[in-house]
Amino acid sequence: MLVRLLLVSSCAAVLWPTVASAQIYAWRDAGGNLVLSNRRLDPSAITYAVPNAPAFRSTRPAAPDGAGQRFEPLVQEYAARHGLRPDLVRAVVQVESGFNPYARSPKGAMGLMQLMPATAQKLGVRNAYDPAENIRGGTAYLRQLLDRYEGNEELALAAYNAGFDAVDRHGGRVPPYAETQHYVRKVGSVADQTPSPGPGKRVIYKIVDIIDGRPVVRYSTERPASGTYEVVQR
Repeated sequence: MLVRLLLVSSCAAVLWPTVASAQIYAWRDAGGNLVLSNRRLDPSAITYAVPNAPAFRSTRPAAPDGAGQRFEPLVQEYAARHGLRPDLVRAVVQVESGFNPYARSPKGAMGLMQLMPATAQKLGVRNAYDPAENIRGGTAYLRQLLDRYEGNEELALAAYNAGFDAVDRHGGRVPPYAETQHYVRKVGSVADQTPSPGPGKRVIYKIVDIIDGRPVVRYSTERPASGTYEVVQR
C-alpha cells in the first residue's frame, strides 16, 4: 500500500499543475477513470501533499484545445431549442465540468452542466451522465432562470450556481458569496472571449402561439410567417 501511494503521489506531481507545498486530490469518477485535481471535487478523494513543486510538466494538457468539440452539436441544438446563446451554454459547460461528462461535485451535481439530483428529476433527466440528456436538461433549466429574471444573464447564472432562492433573498441581486460572484464573472468572461468552434451566430426567434386560449412559447431559428414573435438572439 505504501508503495502504491508513493507511486500515485509521484505521478500526480508530474502530471498536474501545482504550487509550492500544494495538495493533489485523487479519486475515481463515475466511469471508473482516475481523476487528479488541485481542488477537492469529490468527497471520496485521497489527498497527497506535493512539496517544493513550483512548476509542472505534463504529457497531456489538462484542457486540450477543442476539448468540447464533440459536444458542440448538442450545444448548438439545445441552445437553439431554448433560445440561448451557444457561447453561454458552452461557457457553462466549460466552467462547470471542464467538458467532463462524468464530473461529480462534492454536493452531488452531475455531468457536463452539473445538475443536482432534484433538478435533474424535475427536468426529466434520467441519466445525468449522458451528454445529450444533461445538456437538454441544463439548457432547459438555464432558460427557466433567464425567463424568471427577464433575460438578465448575470442573475440567471447566479441562480444556476447558488439557487434562485438565494438570488431572491438578496433582493434580485447576485448574492454576496465569493464562489457565486466568481462563477458569474468566470462564465461571462468565457462566454464573451471564447470563439465558437461551430457555425456562426444565428438569429433565434421567440414565438408565442395561442393554443386552446393559452399562450405557448417556443423558439426557432426560422422567422415565423405570422403570429407574435420577438428576436432573442442575433
